[in-house]
Amino acid sequence: MTPAALSVTDQPWFQAPALRRVFDLLNADGGEVRVVGGAVRNALMGAVVNEVDLATTLTPDVVTARAQAAGIKVVPTGIAHGTVTLVVDGAPFEVTTLRRDVSTDGRHAEVAFGTDWAVDAARRDLTMNALYATASGEVIDLVGGIADIERGMVRFIGPAAERVAEDYLRILRFFRFFAWYGSFRPDADGLRASAQAKSKLSTLSAERVWAELKKLLSAKDPGRALLWMRTSGVLTEILPESEKWGIDAIPGLVATEQALGWPVDPLLRLAAMVPPDADRLEAMAVRLRFSKAEGAALQAFALAGPIKDGMAEAALDRMLYRQGPGGVVFRLKLALASARQKAEGDGDATAVVGRLGRLLDRATAWRKPAFPVSGSDLIAAGISPGPAMGATLADLEEAWIASGFRESRESLLARVTDVRPAR
Repeated sequence: MTPAALSVTDQPWFQAPALRRVFDLLNADGGEVRVVGGAVRNALMGAVVNEVDLATTLTPDVVTARAQAAGIKVVPTGIAHGTVTLVVDGAPFEVTTLRRDVSTDGRHAEVAFGTDWAVDAARRDLTMNALYATASGEVIDLVGGIADIERGMVRFIGPAAERVAEDYLRILRFFRFFAWYGSFRPDADGLRASAQAKSKLSTLSAERVWAELKKLLSAKDPGRALLWMRTSGVLTEILPESEKWGIDAIPGLVATEQALGWPVDPLLRLAAMVPPDADRLEAMAVRLRFSKAEGAALQAFALAGPIKDGMAEAALDRMLYRQGPGGVVFRLKLALASARQKAEGDGDATAVVGRLGRLLDRATAWRKPAFPVSGSDLIAAGISPGPAMGATLADLEEAWIASGFRESRESLLARVTDVRPAR
């Protein structure tokens, strides 16, 4: 890393008028504010900066008073922990007072406000997350974070076991940041501390666990992180469904995503790691507090059923009509990724890849056709509303599906005398 990288002045986000306004506001009259954490880390790594957080020597009430006097909207995001959000020209900035931990229990921390930047840095989790940038753009490193960024080392600040005991969620953050930014293998002390404290993950809220796991699965290639999570026992602790199913499909899936330009989908990657059992996946969704959409996506995956080698397009169309495309596309993508893993030097497997690729293209482009017969059509044909009508509609729909969705409304209605139940 060159010396020029120790400044963030050339970053567009750093020169944004909204951020400069916050600097001017909070750096006056004895106060100081610095950018902290992810924005500085990503700037030094050449990664995208999506949000800018700040740390300040000013207490939340002073930050609030100054902002309100300047006509800036203030949101009390987490007053007890010293955080308010300033919304400047539509851009949100979380501003947190420097802190030290008074007490911790692995889930919550009681903090006291302070003015010492070194103390604030020391209480943070990972060295690469404890970098500051001043209003002039100078990067301040009090914990060795720059050296760790240079070598791709995700490392706890100070004794790893102590940092983990302060907040057990840091176990998952350790692996998540390794997935995104780490090289080679995880820091040995961090890995050991995470393995020793893994049983404490059960004390965390399910929402926090799933949020961290989802972020990890959203990394470009989470394979090595997942391998070390499995080796340390952490993965089984938070995702017991993966214990027998494993993570062996992840490398092939990641390679296929990158080769074919698929967008990263953490739910698809999760589906590759768990058994396609509807009951178990429903229980997992409840335990990890999935959103309704996430739970429905995994249920669709489980209920779609396996993709058979050599499946005909007509059979795929019937599956898509009955199941919907979501779960079927998941099944096809995982089948294609598996086939691509086996295809090198194998002519038969290469042919399978081609067939699955065509089926996936068909499923992705598929639009559900409209069944052309309605209840009013059957009423006109002399069938009264009730069970008989429902049975007749079902029979006609099955005939229409069997025709490849081609049989016309007129032809279907001509069948009514054949399928109408006896009165």
